[in-house]
Amino acid sequence: MTILWSILLSWFLVGLYGGLARRNGWGQTVRTDGPSSHLSKSGTPNMGGVPLVLAFVIVWLAGVVTNGGADTKEVILMLATLGMGAIGFLDDFIKVRDRQAGRASDGLQARYKLALQFLVALAFGVAAAKFVPLPAPQWGFWFDAPLYAVVLIAAVNAFNFTDGLDGLLGGVTLIVLLPMLAISPVTGLIVGAILGFLWYNFRPASVFMGDTGSFALGAAAASVYILYGWTWTFPVAAFIPVVEVLSVFIQVLVFRRTGKRFFKMAPLHHHFEKLGMLEEKVTARFWLVSALFTLLAWAIMNQQL
Repeated sequence: MTILWSILLSWFLVGLYGGLARRNGWGQTVRTDGPSSHLSKSGTPNMGGVPLVLAFVIVWLAGVVTNGGADTKEVILMLATLGMGAIGFLDDFIKVRDRQAGRASDGLQARYKLALQFLVALAFGVAAAKFVPLPAPQWGFWFDAPLYAVVLIAAVNAFNFTDGLDGLLGGVTLIVLLPMLAISPVTGLIVGAILGFLWYNFRPASVFMGDTGSFALGAAAASVYILYGWTWTFPVAAFIPVVEVLSVFIQVLVFRRTGKRFFKMAPLHHHFEKLGMLEEKVTARFWLVSALFTLLAWAIMNQQL
């Protein structure tokens, strides 16, 4: 029932927000050097991650009040998710504000964004190092805490790079979280909120999640795997975000060394679009690949139980 409430509340809040955003011009600016099919998306309401996150947080808080308390791991997970989501919201807010003022904007400057992410990740790493159970390898606080912080920052940015096609990141995150449904009760609330959001985010999307959503979902996915002892299987399940961020790294490295592009466009999903593949086909195939690697991660987890 709590998952159902999460689905319905997300569906309601995202729909409500979409109408409000359209009336106020809180739309997305589309890059002119990207796939030509994306030009029609300009002005689509952004920051849909705000109602998405609010939906599962509200349902979770209602459960905390009803049950008279919350599991420590869930509290840490929620704080990490909200912390990273807040950084994404600041980034989105600056973009929308500047767009309404007629100014081009990339949002929050990269150095400030990374600095804030580092602070949230460091706090998470310290907390997680004290509560992670077996079967996760544990080599001591001074190794584990930095490791968890790095994994969290990497996940947030990898999921952010994955968010470039209608429904892509929502579907990938949902799939990545499936193995954790039986382990972490709060995972079901996040999955439910994603389902409610995807109603509006399938192509053609009427709402984008923005950095608010991608940062929060990246943090939630990484946190749940870390806190419940499956840190080393997370990169397997999150294969698509890992490949997406690697494609950006390779593109930048090759271009700086040779002046030429390795991919037609990065992140990787845009490369396939530039090759002429339809957006919905890229999304569907990335979902399938994500499902295969999540099944592999699940198989690894079952062998270790």
